[in-house]
Amino acid sequence: MTQFILEFGTTLIATFRDILPILLLITCFQLFVLRQPIPHLRRLIVGGVYVVLGLALFLIGLEKALFPVGKIMAAQLSDPFFLTGVEGAPAPTDWTAYGWIYLFAAMIGFSTTIAEPSLLAVAIKANEVSGGVISQWGLRLTVAVGVAVGISLGAFRIVTGTPLYIFIMTGYAIVILQTFIAPKKIIALAYDSGGVTTSTVTVPLVAALGLGLSEAVPGRNPALDGFGLIAFASLFPIIAVMGYAQITHWAGSRKIINAPQGEDA
Repeated sequence: MTQFILEFGTTLIATFRDILPILLLITCFQLFVLRQPIPHLRRLIVGGVYVVLGLALFLIGLEKALFPVGKIMAAQLSDPFFLTGVEGAPAPTDWTAYGWIYLFAAMIGFSTTIAEPSLLAVAIKANEVSGGVISQWGLRLTVAVGVAVGISLGAFRIVTGTPLYIFIMTGYAIVILQTFIAPKKIIALAYDSGGVTTSTVTVPLVAALGLGLSEAVPGRNPALDGFGLIAFASLFPIIAVMGYAQITHWAGSRKIINAPQGEDA
């Protein structure tokens, strides 16, 4: 208990130090640039205290739980005995032997994205602005599928040792092409959807998974191969959202074309 109190106190001080410049910036602009009193001062102070306490607890949770869980799962799923069923066998070099890794990466990418509060906030606002045309769950599921595919491909890259730039350059080439042909109303939302996936829930587990996998797979260097999964988690949701918009737009166009003449639109 004493150890936890000391760790929490240290983390709390560090968190407050990191947030202090933001507080000073907002206060200075409010008082000296806008020259207006700070509205709802008491509520802001209480909210600020909650933010600092929440961030401190979250950082401790990352260190104590999320990072270790990601690394442990990666190590266990890539253990030679688990993969081959033979005690003392060397780690397999064939990428097909790591199927459970790809499946776990996809599932962890999907589940963490569904739980991502940043994506939920964007989905709520997109639903409000579009008048209900953009479904909250439709957007969240589409983005989650994109992250799942991206993280799985990122795990495949680590296992095979394929250079990162091949996947990233190919992915962004697809994004650029989609930008020209996708419905214009969805493009900005698609790009934002890629950014909000890499936030509080997704990043710790995905980063730990990449580092743990690169340590477990023979011939991989955590410093070189362990990072990059987060880039996949940002890129592939953009492709997924614009692809989904293209499919629905194409399906809607076909429905109109195939409708009997004289039928009301």
